[in-house]
Amino acid sequence: MTFAPTDAAGGAQEPPVLRTEDLSKAYGPITVLSDVTLEIRAGEVHAIIGENGAGKSTLMKLLSGHATPTGGTMSMFGKPVAFADAVQAEDAGIVLVHQEILLAPDLTVAQNLFLGRELSRGFAVDDRTMNRRTAEVLARVGSLARPTFRVGDMPLAQQQLVQIARALLDDRKVVILDEPTAMLTNDEVDALLGIVRSLRAQGVAVLYISHRLEEVEALADRVTVLRDGKMIGTWSAQALDQRQMAELMVGRELSMLYPPKREATTSEPVLRVEDLSVEHGRISGSFSVRPGEVLGIGGMIGAGRTEMIEGLMGLRPAQARAISLNGKSVAKPDVNAMMAAGLVYLTEDRKGKGLLLNEGLGPNLTLQALDLVNPGLRLDRKREGRSIQSAVREYDIRVRTLSIQAGQLSGGNQQKLLLAKVMLAEPSVVIIDEPTRGIDIGNKSQIYRFIDDLARAGKACVVISSELPELVGLSDRVLVMRSGRFVAELTGEDITEQNIVYAAASSGDDTEGRKHA
Repeated sequence: MTFAPTDAAGGAQEPPVLRTEDLSKAYGPITVLSDVTLEIRAGEVHAIIGENGAGKSTLMKLLSGHATPTGGTMSMFGKPVAFADAVQAEDAGIVLVHQEILLAPDLTVAQNLFLGRELSRGFAVDDRTMNRRTAEVLARVGSLARPTFRVGDMPLAQQQLVQIARALLDDRKVVILDEPTAMLTNDEVDALLGIVRSLRAQGVAVLYISHRLEEVEALADRVTVLRDGKMIGTWSAQALDQRQMAELMVGRELSMLYPPKREATTSEPVLRVEDLSVEHGRISGSFSVRPGEVLGIGGMIGAGRTEMIEGLMGLRPAQARAISLNGKSVAKPDVNAMMAAGLVYLTEDRKGKGLLLNEGLGPNLTLQALDLVNPGLRLDRKREGRSIQSAVREYDIRVRTLSIQAGQLSGGNQQKLLLAKVMLAEPSVVIIDEPTRGIDIGNKSQIYRFIDDLARAGKACVVISSELPELVGLSDRVLVMRSGRFVAELTGEDITEQNIVYAAASSGDDTEGRKHA
């Protein structure tokens, strides 16, 4: 791996908008960021990439006044600066758009945009002007919201656009976007990328943090890589493709990103689902999965993949002609019956449905399997503590303290905690929906190996994924859905991205290439 970083100065004639020199941050004896020397120029998109825990969020907080450096210096246009808080940074023209939604849900969009800086006319708040200016900036970011909408009633994706609109309400020198597309649809992502390009054309410096390397490749002028709290280097974006970026992030070649495929199993299916009908037949189909097999389910967004599995689990109205699990008949789709019979489901919405974000590791880990961890009438704290320590060790959940709340974990560690939670029930069938959504490349590799280990241990695994390389790299078989139906089954060398896309998107007759699932 020989990607030589470019000169940080890059031949720029004018002083950079923002420059750091050996910027560092420590919390007590623990150094989380060290010796970052970085230049951010007007009219460029500068991407910051790295695995979870690489130091990206810490760097953004230092630049935007949300945290104070413990070492190094910063300057703007060649003059030293130091920010006591985020307000001072915003006054200087630097604003951070957080990944988390930090809005007041009971206020309107306009009230959120002008919160703490309300406009007035005489002794009264000037709602008319605030609403007008809000409408203008909402149109700029492509939001369909109105100034008078209550934020708490809006979808998360629209709330994210409101946060971006708030950042752009005033003229900015530096706009920092932290994972801005994590909650957006494809159309909304396209609109946001257009906003970023517009900011660049206006001479604004944009710092763009994203785990989606395709966005980085499409947008960035330069790319800075962080790893383990240290700066690896800065490159011209034209000098790197996505694979090279990923290799720089993890510090190793990615040829072993996916485990080697297992030998095909000939065992009888451990799960058989016949004529499952979800939401009165809008989604229906039959499938099976064998012990030691990874069954992938692919298809376009809206094809019905998640709805199918949620119907099987009894989380949506559903019925089936027959369901057999471990040789026993399950009367009807029901989450408790499925879990009791040995099937567990990792939801794609780990924050909304999978974890209790304001609770610690213990309740999140053991709540679904209290009878196994705590067979007595009173909570056995010591036994729960041993379960936590075992899960942290076995699933490599990286925490500085076991007293941390689940919401404070990175996306990758939340997914590992969710996996440890469902595996505590010792299931025979594990269904994982979008196993690596929002997870950096290093944690992806770990999740893939966890899934492979489950299959090699004789578990049946079902993986729903929107990432085609993931389906190809993990699956022994792939079922493709379109319009609520299974339209193709792929095995062996037929499992390719091209074949999955064709089956998912083609409107032609699939009968010739279709197999019974």
